[in-house]
Amino acid sequence: MSGSASPELSTLDRYLRLAVLVLAAGAIYPLLYLRQNFEVTLLESFAITAGQLSRCYAILGVLFMLTYVPSGWLADRIAPRLLLSFSLALAGLLGAWFSSVPSFESLQLIFAGWGLATGLTFWAALIKATTMLAQRDEQGRFFGILEGGRGLVEAILASIAVGLFSYWTLSSGSSPGSALRGVIWLYTSCMLVLAPVVFFVVKPNREDDAREQQQVPATSLATDLKIVLCKAEVWLVAACILTGYQLFWATYSFSAYMQTHYGLTAVAVGWITVSKLWMRAVGPAVAGFAGDFFNLERLLAGLLLLASLALAGLVVLPATAGSVALLAIVLAIGILTYAVKGIYWATLASCGISNRVKGLAIGVISLIAYSPDVYLPLLNDALRGRFPGKLGYGIYFSLIAIMGALGALAAWRLGSKVAGKKIPA
Repeated sequence: MSGSASPELSTLDRYLRLAVLVLAAGAIYPLLYLRQNFEVTLLESFAITAGQLSRCYAILGVLFMLTYVPSGWLADRIAPRLLLSFSLALAGLLGAWFSSVPSFESLQLIFAGWGLATGLTFWAALIKATTMLAQRDEQGRFFGILEGGRGLVEAILASIAVGLFSYWTLSSGSSPGSALRGVIWLYTSCMLVLAPVVFFVVKPNREDDAREQQQVPATSLATDLKIVLCKAEVWLVAACILTGYQLFWATYSFSAYMQTHYGLTAVAVGWITVSKLWMRAVGPAVAGFAGDFFNLERLLAGLLLLASLALAGLVVLPATAGSVALLAIVLAIGILTYAVKGIYWATLASCGISNRVKGLAIGVISLIAYSPDVYLPLLNDALRGRFPGKLGYGIYFSLIAIMGALGALAAWRLGSKVAGKKIPA
């Protein structure tokens, strides 16, 4: 009775909270991956080698894998806004330390701290906050806006960072190291400003959600894990995200593949890949709204299948194909993979998991779904070493395309299970 009397947030309030989540998700990760735009300057300023920098990212990756499940467990026991605010503040403070250009030993501690701040206390809290904020028929659009919006935020921040770096080094006469510190402070300031904003704005969706966060039954982790792992829908969602994430991972190899096997210049390849990046602001939002008006799981199945076929099309595209044909197929793969990323977490609402263990479910699914971060680079290197040239890339892309097709079957099966039962709003 009290649950039905809990006041709902207005549409404007929910979208305002979503906007803050988008800003938080878009602001917290770019500093960790500063090497994407400033790797050479980073190496020179910190006086480290590429191997040492890779070691820092290995620490980050290992911590991500180790904290997925604990992150979900934590999100079930502490209000998401507290975890998100803490994450932004900690990542920002570590960024301030990072700006002082510390030693390599300190750099490893900073990356370890970032792994905890963005993995243990941020990821599951972000997903849980989003799924609790959206109503049952808004899951697709909320996750689509989250994915597309944070991509847009990252693109805008990166553009500002590169513009400021260029101005400081070319017009103001600053050294690259000094300009890099300015860029670091740009990202750091955004996180530190957003930390209190998230705390005060991202409040629980319903009063009963707040009570549920505060009154968690004294059940063991083993008991909660059994509840999560015994639901077939959880495994199907994990399969959808795993295969969708693999399709996204394949796009990381496009640059070298096009330059090596299609004779394009680095500039031409750069324009094609940058064009693909802007699809991230379009694909997720469009797929999200479409998923709310049509069957979400069947739409995901169709997108996974189309993305797999498009990737297979890149494998069979002849070497004589021009840049226009390459641009068309790369953009198609880009918008489809981003669309998949935009809605695959929205399927979590179809599992019928209570908010009490939803964070744990997110952690378990993430552990399975994001494992390609570990094995796909090894698989890619092994195939290219065993089958040099276009053949190695072809096998790699084909395997991922086949897995994508299996993911489409998993999404279709999930849709059939959802259609066979009623999920309460």
